This record gives sequence, C-alpha cells and structure tokens, in this order.
Amino acid sequence: MRDVAGRAGVSVGTVSNVLNRPETVSEGTRQRVLDAIADLGFVRNESARQLRAGSSRTVGLVVLDIANPFFTDVARGVEEVVEAAGLSLILCNTDDRRERESAHLAVLAEQRVHGVLITPTAELNDDIAALRARGVPVVLLDRRAADTHQCAVATDDVLGGRLAAEHLVERGHRRIAFVGGHAELPQVRERHAGVAAAVDEAPGSELTVLSPDELTVAGGREAASRIIGIPAARRPTAAVCANDLIALGMLQEMVRHGVSVPDDFAIVGYDDIEFAAAAAVPLSSVRKPRHELGRRAAQLLLDEARDGHRHEQPVFEPVLVVRESSMVRREESR
Repeated sequence: MRDVAGRAGVSVGTVSNVLNRPETVSEGTRQRVLDAIADLGFVRNESARQLRAGSSRTVGLVVLDIANPFFTDVARGVEEVVEAAGLSLILCNTDDRRERESAHLAVLAEQRVHGVLITPTAELNDDIAALRARGVPVVLLDRRAADTHQCAVATDDVLGGRLAAEHLVERGHRRIAFVGGHAELPQVRERHAGVAAAVDEAPGSELTVLSPDELTVAGGREAASRIIGIPAARRPTAAVCANDLIALGMLQEMVRHGVSVPDDFAIVGYDDIEFAAAAAVPLSSVRKPRHELGRRAAQLLLDEARDGHRHEQPVFEPVLVVRESSMVRREESR
C-alpha cells in the first residue's frame, strides 16, 4: 500500500479509503490510485484485513444437494444480492449428511464469514446455534424457523402438496402415491401432509406412500419399479413426487416399461426446475420461487448487520404448473 501511495502521490490512508470506502474519495484521486494499483499489480492482503475487521467479505451458502438444480437456481438469487453488496459467495454441499454440514460450518467459522445461509439437514445442527452465539448472522433457507428469534425464508409446502393432490383427484384419480415418504426433512414431511389431507378429503380415495433410498432420479426409478410390481387392482394410477428429480426418474422408468404417461399413469413433481418442462413428457410440477427464495434470504442476511434489525420469516406460496404428465382426465370406471 505504501508503494501504491507513493506512485499515486497520496497517503496510505487514501489508498485504504479507495479500497474500502471509495465513495469518500474524489474521482480524480480515486482514478490515480486505481491506475497505480494496476501498474504495480497490487493485491490486498485479505487475511490481514479480516484480522483487523473481524470478518471477511464472503458469505457461506450451505445446501443439501448441489446436484439438484433447485439449489443452483436458489444460489443464483443469493449471488445477485451478495455481489451487489461487494461480497463473494462460498458454496458448500452437505449431501444431506450432518457430519458434512458440521465440517462446512466449522470451516466457515474459521474463515470469519460475513454470514451464513443454510438449508439444514433434518435436525437443526447445534453448530448453527454456536455460529449465531459468536455473532455470525445465520438465515435458514427453504426451511421454517422454530421460533421468531431467527430469520428464515420458506415456502408453504403443505399447500404445495395439497395443490398437487387436488389436481390429480380432479383429474379422476383415486389411487394416488406420494413418493418420498421416508425423508425426515421438514419440507418433505409438509408436502406429504398436504397430499394426505387432500386424498383424505376425496371420497373413495387412498394414498400409497413410497420411500426410495434417495430423493434423486435413481430414487424415482426405484419407486416406479415398485409401483409397476403392484397388482393392477391396487396399483396407484398417479403419483405426487417429493421433488422433480424423483418425478423425472419415475417418468423414465415408466416409459421404459411401456407405461403411457399420462394415459396410464400421471406424475406431478415438485420445485419446477428447468428440466421439468424439457422432459420427453413435459412434467407437471409445483413451482417454488427458487430465485426469489435466494434473493430474499440474502437480503435478510445482509440486513442482520444493521442496527434495529427485526427477524423475519417470510413464507412464499407455491403454484401448480400443469403440463402433459398429468393432463389426461381419467374416467371413474378405469
């Protein structure tokens, strides 16, 4: 910094202001400093700055499964807000494993991140509370908070499950499956609850719950094989899937076995990722505002550093997007 100051003919303090508070420096002086930085190839010592400031210019985003495009879209929303604030994003993937989540949170704490956005594993990790106790802002993303003392951004997944099941009932289906029932994630449990409520309210309807090992495309294939193996008189004629990856896997397996979708079997996914509309049979899905979830959570995180911040827990409403995979109306006699 002394070399930059000498080249630009300013004080070291002015160089610091250009780097940290550029709005306090006149345009001419700021440009001289920036030119000197470029000429000398100067790169600030971020580690030293972190020691002085007590935090870094980074935000941690911890997600359950980066292979799921839902989280990619959420991350884009987060990144927009974070970058506009002059910060950088560190993306961490837990694979829905508590030990990986703890390891990532430990590293983020060591890095003195500005804050953490997290879609937690099934049970809230004690390490999250420990971060907050150290003064690190934490916002739950795609997850409701247990109380009003923490910011969280979520979607009404009970409503989403209900919308999907009511649509299938309206299309004439009475034997409906929910695929993803084993999951301990509160989001999936809420979707299951919404589906179950809608099926219970439809006279003559019954619900079959399938629990594949993973909430992935492979899990969807597994569930489809199990449905195909059920005797025709008891076999579900439609399914609500806990996410679109399961629904896409189910669609693939049904087609592979010669089961016509939606004539013989209807499928509704959840999340409405981009691939849902691009499937061989365009997939009906419950749309969550993925991008806006990320943006809103990031805004709340940045706001926590301000005086007078009040914790908020906004809940977005999902929307059912109907496509070909559930379009056919089933006759009662079938």
